[in-house]
Amino acid sequence: MTSSSSYIPSTDRILAGVALMLGFCVTAPLLDVAAKLASGSVPVGQITAARFFVQCVLMAPFVWMMGLSLRVARAQWLALFFRAALLLVATFCFVAAISVMPLADALAIVFVAPFIVLLVGKFYLGEEVGPRRVGAAIVGFVGVLFVIQPSFAAFGAVALFPLGTAVGFAFYILVTRGLSRRMHPVTLQFHTGLVASLMCLPIMIFAQGSGSEFLDPVWPEGIVWLWLLGVGFFATLSHMMMTYALSLAPSATLAPMQYLELPVATFLGYLVFGDFPNALTLTGIAIIIGAGLYMIHRERVTARQLMTERAAPPI
Repeated sequence: MTSSSSYIPSTDRILAGVALMLGFCVTAPLLDVAAKLASGSVPVGQITAARFFVQCVLMAPFVWMMGLSLRVARAQWLALFFRAALLLVATFCFVAAISVMPLADALAIVFVAPFIVLLVGKFYLGEEVGPRRVGAAIVGFVGVLFVIQPSFAAFGAVALFPLGTAVGFAFYILVTRGLSRRMHPVTLQFHTGLVASLMCLPIMIFAQGSGSEFLDPVWPEGIVWLWLLGVGFFATLSHMMMTYALSLAPSATLAPMQYLELPVATFLGYLVFGDFPNALTLTGIAIIIGAGLYMIHRERVTARQLMTERAAPPI
């Protein structure tokens, strides 16, 4: 007979999960730094393609060494296609944004994604979401407006690109929920990189010589190759860290830690590019973080209530 305590993650596993999540918060902004550095001489579309091509190349040997099957059930291909397409759009929008915007400003707007997931879950998927969490989501959107207002005044319509990233990433998370239960994370990362790369290829071919600021590819020179490699490397490393962190520690423990990515991005943006958010943007960032942490708190409370109700003996 297996005791119920065997289902509780050990302290060592939780600490390992926390360490990996901290690693994600440090390495994910490094991806943004590499992309912003590359954007000075390489079009956004080419940086986006490099991100997925490098991911595919990096994951291939791990698939082979771990003896994982690359076979995908026919029913899963459509979801895999949408997952790759959504991440491709989200990445393109974000790289386009940070090519002109400070890292922290763009990333703060992207953090509206969890609120979008919550609202889609409530109004489209019929999930139970209380009024307090809906209220937190609305407050989070207000915080985003604080960030967008000065950014829109300074950079124009490109300040709206992170919203495209937030929407794309929100639906990417929803699609990933289903796929992650049926595919190994390494295989999932490999296939996502492969499918997204195949999507990028015809676009890059047709854009050749078009003169498009975002899409017309160029031949990278010198250290730009290193920036493009860094985009794919840090993207792959950070996403694998987050994936394995969630397999080792409860999501309720790790979710608040993701907001550490914002101060890290702010520090790197200031260190590398000399960018620092203004007072209005900092106010918006604080509102977004506060609303997000409150929403996570309410989810924990709701989860505990459900566990208590299920554990209560029938009357």
